[in-house]
Amino acid sequence: MKTIHQIKSELKPIHSDAEYRDYLKVIDSLVDSDENSPEEELLELISILVEDYESVHFAIEPPDPVEAIKLKMEENGLKRKDLVDYFGSPSRVSEVLNRKRPLTLEMIRRIHKGLGISAATLLAS
Repeated sequence: MKTIHQIKSELKPIHSDAEYRDYLKVIDSLVDSDENSPEEELLELISILVEDYESVHFAIEPPDPVEAIKLKMEENGLKRKDLVDYFGSPSRVSEVLNRKRPLTLEMIRRIHKGLGISAATLLAS
């Protein structure tokens, strides 16, 4: 097995799935490293490379605003009638959830404040 210094000297950006998998194996072997050790430093460096690769190759699309609202409803046991304060009327709730009407800025503000859904997610509509 390579020493910490050998691995460190060979670090480079990840360009393939094979390199990515190799770095994941190294991370697995270093997870229980002692604090402030050379192994922990190597773990941090490799984690940065892996995070960079994952951000490009495994990017997560932002959630759809309507789906985020529906998920929040499910998580909190809310019914459509519970959303009237955020949308203004029962018909607006229905129109937005059925994608017949976009969210307005005022709706976004109220939903963000009341349900805690990020404004960035709600603005993605």
